[in-house]
Amino acid sequence: MINVTVNEKKFEYSVPPTLEEVAKDAKLNNVLAANVNSRLRELNYVLSDDADVKFLGYDSSDAVRIYETTLRYVIAKAVHNLYPKSEVKFSYSVSRSILAEIDGLGFPLDDDILLAIKTEVDRIIKTNYKIERRRISVGEATRLYTKFNMHDKVEILKYREEEYVNLYECDGYYNYMFGYMLPETGYLKTYNMFLYNPGFLIQYPRAEFGGKIPEFIDEPVFGGALRKVAQWGQTIGGNTIPAINSFSKTHHDLVDFVNMCETKHNQQLVELGKLISDNKDDIRLIAIAGPSSSGKTTFSNRLRIELKTRGIKPIMISIDDYYLGKHQAPKNPDGSPDLEHINALDVELFNKDMAALIRGEEVELPKFNFSKNAREKGKKVKVKHDEIIIIEGIHALNSLLTKSIPNHQKFKVYIAPQTQLHIDNQNPISITDLRLLRRLVRDQKYRNSSAEDTFDMWPSVRKGEFKWIYPYQKEANYVFNSELTYEFGVLKKHAVKQLRSVESSSKHFITANRLLKFLKYFKDIEDELVPVNSLLREFIGGSSFAE
Repeated sequence: MINVTVNEKKFEYSVPPTLEEVAKDAKLNNVLAANVNSRLRELNYVLSDDADVKFLGYDSSDAVRIYETTLRYVIAKAVHNLYPKSEVKFSYSVSRSILAEIDGLGFPLDDDILLAIKTEVDRIIKTNYKIERRRISVGEATRLYTKFNMHDKVEILKYREEEYVNLYECDGYYNYMFGYMLPETGYLKTYNMFLYNPGFLIQYPRAEFGGKIPEFIDEPVFGGALRKVAQWGQTIGGNTIPAINSFSKTHHDLVDFVNMCETKHNQQLVELGKLISDNKDDIRLIAIAGPSSSGKTTFSNRLRIELKTRGIKPIMISIDDYYLGKHQAPKNPDGSPDLEHINALDVELFNKDMAALIRGEEVELPKFNFSKNAREKGKKVKVKHDEIIIIEGIHALNSLLTKSIPNHQKFKVYIAPQTQLHIDNQNPISITDLRLLRRLVRDQKYRNSSAEDTFDMWPSVRKGEFKWIYPYQKEANYVFNSELTYEFGVLKKHAVKQLRSVESSSKHFITANRLLKFLKYFKDIEDELVPVNSLLREFIGGSSFAE
């Protein structure tokens, strides 16, 4: 007899049940996956032992990731059914959506073609085909991928060490999306598709929006940055892991590739420096913000140097010194201090000081002593006519922080890694996963934190980003793409050992395993090839800017 506990209610089974069957017995709706004894499982997982089960729905990021993965699978199947000689490519895009592009179509993508694809997707969903995992040899997978015109997937198999591979089969169609799947196509309840050059955008429910599809907001500055990313992919001859690995064939090619990526950062700094220099008579304050592990510290230092070469002397002012302290900070629902809230800062004093500095007055800045949780007197500062203030922090783009300063005197920079790197054409690598890997490596290097420690903190970090950073990115005058395409090969050596240390019984095992699934395909790149002023040094150590 197998005993299954769901929400403190017990169910008994004489035959091992699937999670899907348990959910039906428990009369639960809108479930997408389950946590079984602290492990994430697909709904077609069979329970062979007693288990505590927590079903996950649209409010779970892990479950919604399964929904998104399945949706990509079904759309790829629909395109293959209609246009078998074509190839669909997915990339993460603006406004938390997916951009789909179709190569080899033979004619322009228009509303009629998109309607045909959507009609076929809806048919597949309505038919409610089963989606089943198959374990086959790498050779057989190569045959199937060739049959389905997935030559990019054949290339990635060349870097696989195991002799077998998991694929998912649905109505005679085989594919693998490097993630868990829903058991049947009918679980896909809602999505949006609409034309968006050079392809079409796909929207799906998001956990951070309570399982609803967020409103689409076209962000020209952000979208422009992503278009440059696509152009970069063409420059380097492809943006899949096999294409990146091809640079490792010779030491000369690898050195060139690393320097190409670093030069891309240099070019952005030159472009940004010129924009600021051309308007130096107006701009008095540069505000820099971005999500965690975007490389803000190194970027700020490199921008400082870029401006100095143009005769502009930057003054770095820390927003952290304006903290009010734990006791005066707003409270979270549980009563703990919300140190990420903008009102955890002395906004009035910050505005008063910045306005005074811009007027040319001398100001005694505060200095926050974090060990004493108290603000102390800091240094006296006066900004000259050839000097400019740089501030960097979570709230830097929020107009409330600098409300006393006219907009024409502010230049706002949003920094984040924007990557269109793919495992293969249908499996884009998440920008969030890149930042998580950076943080994982940095936390271990500088804080001696385990992978589990970093994973424990990540949901809180993400919550703060959605509340205090992403809503203000549209106010940026410039988006700096801090991605370095070669960095996965460097981060891999530092991260793999930590990820493998996460026990299979851990609640974070699925995250660690998911990162390992694609990270293992990258060829190693030695730290020695990373320049000392590289933004990547902020995470692996050895930065020339380190104090």
